[in-house]
Amino acid sequence: MDELRLRPVQEKDLEYFAQFAVERDEVGISWQGFRDALAPTRRFHQDGYLGPETSRLIVESGGETAGFVSWFSGSFDDKTKYWEIGAALRPQYRGHGIGWRAQAMLTDYLFEHTPVERIQAATQPENVAEQKSLLKAGFQFEGVIRACEFRAGQYRDAYLYSRLRSDPAVAVDG
Repeated sequence: MDELRLRPVQEKDLEYFAQFAVERDEVGISWQGFRDALAPTRRFHQDGYLGPETSRLIVESGGETAGFVSWFSGSFDDKTKYWEIGAALRPQYRGHGIGWRAQAMLTDYLFEHTPVERIQAATQPENVAEQKSLLKAGFQFEGVIRACEFRAGQYRDAYLYSRLRSDPAVAVDG
């Protein structure tokens, strides 16, 4: 198994992010139409993708860029903060056990460096691979969020998963 690591975004990653904004095959099932290809450069020069409310790290597998993980803050009561995480892998890195490991590593990182109690993730009902990844990364299924996403011309449901600080950590090799 190749060594997997998370690292901060570097200027060399901006071309990948620009592709992600305009190439459907890079995005896969979550494609929501064309996006501003220059937005990643503006964001990088703003805060290097390490902001107080939303951030991103590169996922490297065997020294190559496999994709990225991201997180943003939310709150159900305007005082108790949680993180919502996500992962996006390049097509050639999908199906190799990288996604679940990257999400478990990100969750451990966030629990170590931020005081949140809850980390959650949502995915599409048809994205069975991501559902399995989240379970393997120690997340628990919480339920269906109805009609929460507009994609491919219609409102669609999502499945919500969470991991609490008190939940058992998941062993990630590599």
